[in-house]
Amino acid sequence: MPDTKKRLLFIDRDGTLIVEPEDEQVDSFAKLKFYPGALQYLPRIARDLDFELILVTNQDGLGTPSHPEENFWPVHRFIMDTFAGEGVVFAAEHIDRTFPHENAPTRKPGTGMLTAYFDLEKYDLSRSFVIGDRINDVRLAQNLGAKAIWLRNNDELGAAEAHPFDPSA
Repeated sequence: MPDTKKRLLFIDRDGTLIVEPEDEQVDSFAKLKFYPGALQYLPRIARDLDFELILVTNQDGLGTPSHPEENFWPVHRFIMDTFAGEGVVFAAEHIDRTFPHENAPTRKPGTGMLTAYFDLEKYDLSRSFVIGDRINDVRLAQNLGAKAIWLRNNDELGAAEAHPFDPSA
């Protein structure tokens, strides 16, 4: 009998789908730049491989004065619509709004906003992946029991994150 459990591809947004600016906030179209190759390769992955695509992103303080929603949503919708136009449709978008110092269980690498995927009848996390550019994306994969694809764009990015990843461990 064929395995009917879904394999998931958890994909980070900033630094993976789009280039993350120095201030780590894509809150205007002037700051938006698609990550090189993302619009070329992700549509092929979506078309040719059997994964359900899940967006997982930390957006520090979304909805606060430092990160107003009216600046975030138009740019975010444009990003999602652009990928959808290329055949990349996300089954779900999980956006954590907390700040790092809050240590919220929903913030990557925590799995608090991803608990539905621990349903072993529906999902095969051991054959699923997390793609991201930060150490915390690798940690998220570990916490989910999935594999990680770490886009090491900048080894300093995320160096101060609460749970540093030790590749030798």
